[in-house]
Amino acid sequence: MKNKKFAIGLYDDEDVLKSGITSIQNKGQEIFDVYTPYPVHGLENVFFVPRSRLPIAAFCFGCLGLSLAFLMMWYMITYDWPMDIGGKPNFPVVSFIPVCFEWTVLFASFGMGFTFFMANRLIPFSTPRIMDERATDDRFVVAIEVNENNESSVADLIRQSGAVEVKYKTF
Repeated sequence: MKNKKFAIGLYDDEDVLKSGITSIQNKGQEIFDVYTPYPVHGLENVFFVPRSRLPIAAFCFGCLGLSLAFLMMWYMITYDWPMDIGGKPNFPVVSFIPVCFEWTVLFASFGMGFTFFMANRLIPFSTPRIMDERATDDRFVVAIEVNENNESSVADLIRQSGAVEVKYKTF
């Protein structure tokens, strides 16, 4: 996401924000993202937020943890150092269940955490994309990607939708 320019509309009320998003979308303009200082009830229905892919990452990391746990225990107990303990089988799969479960949960949780931080660019030595500092305090922000051709028309559209301020930011 290098050298993209955004028109940023700042709103001071969540009801005005929701009606503004609706009016912008009705004009056929695609909204890049919406930033709010707190969760706004019903915003996902107005803005059509896509379903998160984080559960897919969790499932993949969980499968990795399960596979590694099973492989590790198989290697240690069956292949590397097999022992005959009281005539029990060399490959006790039922005994593997608690450890496999714990590794599945461990890998899924850490993997989701790392994936979340990477997707939101919150890793060390990276600059997070902050459209406006007031989005964490008292303003609602709507960001629309613009180019030289539609810059003024997008700004007018944002103003007509009820924004109290319009500015531009390049990333």
